[in-house]
Amino acid sequence: MTTRTRARPARRPKSSVQSLVEAALDDMKATQVRVLDLRGLTDIADTMIVASGHSDRHVRSIAERVIDRVEAAGIKPLGVEGQREGEWVLVDLNDVIVHVMLPRVREFYGLEHLWEAPQGHAAAGTAVGAAAGAVAGAPRGTGR
Repeated sequence: MTTRTRARPARRPKSSVQSLVEAALDDMKATQVRVLDLRGLTDIADTMIVASGHSDRHVRSIAERVIDRVEAAGIKPLGVEGQREGEWVLVDLNDVIVHVMLPRVREFYGLEHLWEAPQGHAAAGTAVGAAAGAVAGAPRGTGR
């Protein structure tokens, strides 16, 4: 993963993809929706949206609605992971990445906290290392 050290650009209007995703999340009553601006932090995406569902069925339904909405607008997701299990579904929409998770899974991995580190080369390197450990399923020192 490439980390950029330049300053984040000024606030930008929501992309049409981001608006579609937020509307789908609202329709399906997703909870704890967080929109993270990743510009200036990484090249993988401009925006990451993290949301929760009440059950595995709810998580799958939320992700399906997101996919249906963007496909109806003529946008094909680059990838979808985790639909079968329904604990954590990732929808890659190129510049927007959507994570829909069960609350316990979201709390354990703490994705949004990885991107809140202050900007700077050392802080970004730390976030990347923590992300690699979290994705690999390594304990984060929380006694789990």
